[in-house]
Amino acid sequence: MRLFVAVYPPPAAVASLTARVGRLRVGTAAAAGVDVRLADPANLHVTLAFLGEVETDRLVEVESILGLAAETARAGWAGPPRLWLGGGGCFGPGRSTVLWVDVHGEVESLRTLARLIRSGLRRAGLPYDGRPFRPHLTVARPGDRIDPSDVEADRLALGDHTGPEWPATELVLVRSIPGPHHERLAAWPL
Repeated sequence: MRLFVAVYPPPAAVASLTARVGRLRVGTAAAAGVDVRLADPANLHVTLAFLGEVETDRLVEVESILGLAAETARAGWAGPPRLWLGGGGCFGPGRSTVLWVDVHGEVESLRTLARLIRSGLRRAGLPYDGRPFRPHLTVARPGDRIDPSDVEADRLALGDHTGPEWPATELVLVRSIPGPHHERLAAWPL
């Protein structure tokens, strides 16, 4: 099964961001029927670790690692990290272009949590994406379906977006199913 570990923003933060994305050029293009893939608001998340394919018989081990990471991080915090969404950027050129929004606030707490998770996965010999942790939410995959100058205009427009502050209260293990569909398998308090 294809797995990742995430923190999900609450409905108010999602609604604020979704309203903003709807006014961007990628949002307008999608509304006009252009094949621009906007992220499903229900799936908006901050990925802390992408595991990829994991054997079903190792799921209990993954859950144990995540529970310990959440407990260890929580012990070092005064409370759940307070975050907000704003600004943005792009990854990848052409067909692989991804438009994302930045995560602000107590981001160092998320970095600590991501390190704890990845360290536990590494010790157990479980797979994970070793790229540096860059907290963000993917909002659209316009690829090469809209003009690159429109994507750049959207990136700049996200620069003045400031979403509501929210506490990251839960760490979630998610199964990714083609479509894309996300199935929450387990969660731990933060």
